[in-house]
Amino acid sequence: MKDKIFLDTNIIVYAHDRSSGKKNAIAKEIISYLWESKKGIISVQVLQEFFVCVTQKIANPLQIKNARMILEYLSTWEVVVNDKNITLQAIDIQEKFKFSFWDSLIIQAAIQGQSGILLSEDLPAEQVVMGTKILNPFTKEWKNYL
Repeated sequence: MKDKIFLDTNIIVYAHDRSSGKKNAIAKEIISYLWESKKGIISVQVLQEFFVCVTQKIANPLQIKNARMILEYLSTWEVVVNDKNITLQAIDIQEKFKFSFWDSLIIQAAIQGQSGILLSEDLPAEQVVMGTKILNPFTKEWKNYL
């Protein structure tokens, strides 16, 4: 099912970081669309990074109980669990494409989840890795990707 859309951590963080300006509005719109369409997919790694970012790294950190509630809510989406095979395949992606290991895990989780699109601000936009296209929703109108 290649119409699934995998979200990198930064998109979800922006949706809950009121200080992120225009990116906050775009990220909220993306997440709303993914809730309605039921196309959203994330990984355990994304959930973990989200929690750390919104409770420790943003300008106005969320209370732990609020971050936990959001994490529980996001966990109702399809969640890819990084197992040993995903980890080994991520190493292959890292070696071949020269991404960081952590970015390679995100990419491999998107591939494993059969996502046609991976939305991320941090990865090279327009690149296709094993059938999953990486797109930056903050550089173009994200709806054009659908």
